[in-house]
Formats: sequence, C-alpha cells, structure tokens
Amino acid sequence: MLAHILFAAGGAIFGVLGTLHLVITFRGSRLHPYDAAVRDAMQATTLRMTRDTSLWKAWIGFNASHSMGAMVFAAFVLLLAIGYGDFLRSAPLFAWLALANSAAWLIVAQRYWFRIPRNGLALATTCFLIAALMYSFG
Repeated sequence: MLAHILFAAGGAIFGVLGTLHLVITFRGSRLHPYDAAVRDAMQATTLRMTRDTSLWKAWIGFNASHSMGAMVFAAFVLLLAIGYGDFLRSAPLFAWLALANSAAWLIVAQRYWFRIPRNGLALATTCFLIAALMYSFG
C-alpha cells in the first residue's frame, strides 16, 4: 500500500507542476523576459529552421507542450497507482520507467531551471525510487 501511495505522490507532483506551468504559460507574465526589448525581438525573429513561426510563438509552444507532457505522464502514473497496483507489483518495470523519466527531468531541472521545479522533481524522483524498490523487493 505504501508503494502505491508513494508512486501516486510522485505522479501527483508531476501533475501539479505541469498544470501550474501550463497556467503561467498563458496567464500573466511570469515566463516573459524582464527586458521588454527581448520579448519584442523574440516576436520579430523567426527560427533558422522555419520562417513559419516567431521565436516568441515557439517559446510559448515549447512551454505549453512541456506542461502537457508532464500532465500526461502524471495521468498515466496516477492511473497505474490507483487502478492497477497489482499490475505494478507483478511488473515493477513500469515503476522503474517512471523513476527513469523523473530522474531525467530532474537532471534537466538541476542544470537549467529554478528551485521550485527542481525541488518538486527531487521529491517525485525520491517517491518513485522508493516505490520501485518496494514493488521489486518488498
């Protein structure tokens, strides 16, 4: 039972972080540069790979899709934890995959992001690690 709770907690952290990130992507100015000239330049500049979008639109799109990826991962993890706990005990590989995904996000967070997502991902990764160990050896 504790493994299910920890696994679900790791998924819930991803869900909360992803949802909050999606909200701030489209509401307010938290993802805007402090220097308005930078935003203006991003809106006026296209990418080398295509002239079909501005750097600003790509920035918003990357942030939105990044958020949705975290939310979908959370949904799968929560579905497994809540509805398929026996399956996780019989196939702990899925818990290890969740751990690997979370650890990869944590590495990116440590290198490129700030305290809140880094700390949340560290907690989620710890939850997944303990749950994976419990599913495998508990």
